[in-house]
Amino acid sequence: MQETSFIVIRGNSMRLDGGTMFGNAPKALWQKWIQADERGMIDITSNCLLVRTGNHNLLFETGCGAYLSPDMKARFAVREETHLLLHALAEQGLNDSDITHVVLSHLHFDHAGGLLSAWEPDREPELLFPNALFVVGEEHFKHSKSPHYRDRASFIPGLAEKLQATGRLVLKQGGERLVVGGLTVEFFQSRGHTPGMLSSWIQAQSGTVICTGDLIPGVPWVNLPITMGYDRFAERLVDEKKLMLDRAVAEDALLVFPHDAAHVAARVEHDPVKKRVMPAKVFETLNMTL
Repeated sequence: MQETSFIVIRGNSMRLDGGTMFGNAPKALWQKWIQADERGMIDITSNCLLVRTGNHNLLFETGCGAYLSPDMKARFAVREETHLLLHALAEQGLNDSDITHVVLSHLHFDHAGGLLSAWEPDREPELLFPNALFVVGEEHFKHSKSPHYRDRASFIPGLAEKLQATGRLVLKQGGERLVVGGLTVEFFQSRGHTPGMLSSWIQAQSGTVICTGDLIPGVPWVNLPITMGYDRFAERLVDEKKLMLDRAVAEDALLVFPHDAAHVAARVEHDPVKKRVMPAKVFETLNMTL
């Protein structure tokens, strides 16, 4: 197997209500982990994993992007006007046409919005990444086309149809794999956050990297009981999270988080005192070769 590089790059950021992000945890607890502003809002980043192997450039997640109209940007406190993900790719010597695979854990706007061009008045955002295969969970893709009232506001209207029209949509199920160059991506399907979400277990030459999706948005959510108010089925999510964390310990895998503003990744270990898996080493940035 050939060496593969892993780089976390950042797209547009936003701020969300801390109480909702920590669902079942009281503010007295979660504010020890993340600083909130006077309105109780916390920073939410778009951490996207760029994986380069041979002639292939894979992008896991695209963040919230810059497609939102000014009034919607204000609602979600998206401060940047430009498409930061495209700038981050340029810093790596790439543009969106160089990406061969875009792998999305799910199609909520804060993970898939970066697929679209930046907002312009009187013009509908266009789908970017003209040469990429778009990899999405089959069950989740079906759900995104007809979501429940509970979560339909999280989806971008018309995005599923745009992806389908490219002829480059690849639908995967849990347990299936994607083999690209020197790596194998195994997909772990979960339903606690949203039906059919896929976490990616990327197996390279000398290690495993897990893109957690919203099973574990950031380091504080490694705590097994902590869930979000956005999660559809919280108890199921805790069970799914435990499966992920136990396997991460067994394989000494690196977890990459989609929304943590302070730490983009972590390795975990079993804590004999708390009797559950907890962070052992955290990373503020990630640029490594496996």
